[in-house]
Amino acid sequence: MMATKMVFAAALLAALVALPGAAAPAPVTVSEAHEQSLGLPPILKARERAITENRILAERLDTIIPAIMREQRIDLWLLVAREYFEEPVVASMLDAENMHARRRTILIFHDPGDGKPIERLTVSRYGLGGLFAPVWDPGKQPDQWQAVADIITKRNPTKIAINTSDLYQFADGMTLSQYEKFVAALPAPLGSRIVSGEALAIRWLETRTPAEMEIYPKIVRTAHMVIDEAFSRSVITPGVTTAEQVQWWYRDRLLQLGLDPWFHPSVAIQREGAKGMLEGDEVILPGDLLWTDFGITYLRLNTDTQHLAYVLKPSESKAPEGLRQGLANSNRVQDMLTRHFAVGRSGNDVLALTRAEAVAAGLDPSVYAHPIGLHGHGAGPSIGFWDNQNADPRGSGLIAANTAWSIELTTYAAVPEWNGQRVDFRTEENAFFNGANVRFIDGRQTEITLIPSE
Repeated sequence: MMATKMVFAAALLAALVALPGAAAPAPVTVSEAHEQSLGLPPILKARERAITENRILAERLDTIIPAIMREQRIDLWLLVAREYFEEPVVASMLDAENMHARRRTILIFHDPGDGKPIERLTVSRYGLGGLFAPVWDPGKQPDQWQAVADIITKRNPTKIAINTSDLYQFADGMTLSQYEKFVAALPAPLGSRIVSGEALAIRWLETRTPAEMEIYPKIVRTAHMVIDEAFSRSVITPGVTTAEQVQWWYRDRLLQLGLDPWFHPSVAIQREGAKGMLEGDEVILPGDLLWTDFGITYLRLNTDTQHLAYVLKPSESKAPEGLRQGLANSNRVQDMLTRHFAVGRSGNDVLALTRAEAVAAGLDPSVYAHPIGLHGHGAGPSIGFWDNQNADPRGSGLIAANTAWSIELTTYAAVPEWNGQRVDFRTEENAFFNGANVRFIDGRQTEITLIPSE
């Protein structure tokens, strides 16, 4: 299986380079530490966003689809969605002007073999931004399902992949009603050729292209800068501002910027002498350790970040050493985790290797990293869960090159300055795995953000 993954990565790279005027993708350049001094990147207007999204989508269809279909030896892939009920894969293939499927939208990818281009067909009235060729004339064949059956019969594929999966939500888009209609129209001999398109769906969604990685650093930079603003005196007045007010400040700030959150932001407080995380209407005070979990969706890509901040007491100029060491511990586990990434290695194996190394180093970790990209909790193998640090079926998938990740984890440590209180040092940063190594897309937090109390 590792060899298969390597073949896929090589095929994808060759396909990308083969594009007219294309060159080998440049390595993603990122810094180790997140630099707070850099400004907020410009936010594109609606038309500029659409142009960018459509350009990237066209490249993805031209390069990823041939690579994954040939890697999986699937010669026909059928995708079905209905208006306002788009399955995850179809939703990711709609151009910027077609925000939803029209009525029932059926997509067909067909590989004719012999190195010929993949056919991209839509059995609908519309061409979807010119990315798919419309091949249904209701005037000649009013039955849409029969039209699908006729198209497939003519091409006589060896395998017909449909999106069905008990394990991955991203690959389970074929509903029962649509499956029954499809099978009823399909000639019986072809029905036996239906297979799961699970691997195709995961490969399509998890793979990042050079064009996406060119813009991803600016997207993550934008999220980082909004967090920097949230963790500042411009937003937080110690003794006055509550955790919940900072949460809603995030939402208002994104409205001002024209950006969308992919989940409601979290803000919580750890305080000397207090048990657990304090949230909601709890007022932020000097001496508090603040935690936030924040993510945006922009240009179809998602971010997911957790940072820490400390509210200085009037006599302090830095956070207590025990808190700073706690973040350093989490940074160490980040290094361990990313070091164990390898093409063809399962998420469960990376989890086990990371935990074993961290525990041997005297750390108390909990690892729950996940893929990210077109979805916040993206397609691909998980690496642990906060409520399960053992092997999990969702972590059995194999890691592939050209994938993006949320390196999400925590370590626990007793803080001497807080009378040995056990503190949770959560961290999460977005990263890119090129098949050889993992790099943070816009650096990572290596020092606790400081918020003056006066």
